[in-house]
Amino acid sequence: QVQLVESGGGLVQPGGSLRLSCAVSGFTSKYYVIAWFRQAPGKEREGISCIVIGDGTTYYPDSMRGRFTISKDTAKNTVYLQMNSLKPEDTAVYYCAQGPHGSGWDPYEYHYWGQGTQVTVSS
Repeated sequence: QVQLVESGGGLVQPGGSLRLSCAVSGFTSKYYVIAWFRQAPGKEREGISCIVIGDGTTYYPDSMRGRFTISKDTAKNTVYLQMNSLKPEDTAVYYCAQGPHGSGWDPYEYHYWGQGTQVTVSS
């Protein structure tokens, strides 16, 4: 059974940090993409970063470079998103998603999604 489960969201003050986790299970292929997306109220879902599970290559859209870092722990089947210098505009529900190798920033490329975890940046 394919499953992605996010955790690590919460309330953080501006300038603070959070690390999100995405526990991945049920995939038999070793060459696929796990991506992090976010969606704020009234806005479209946007891509933050992605990692190729087979070789660890990471990608970021230009708008997300600098404060976000994606990584993986193969032994734990977990993908992480380290978020630093958080701003109120980072407030959103954060999702991890699985797609085939070559997937980019279009959410429709991704076949499986986690339930999402809320991140709120506020003082």
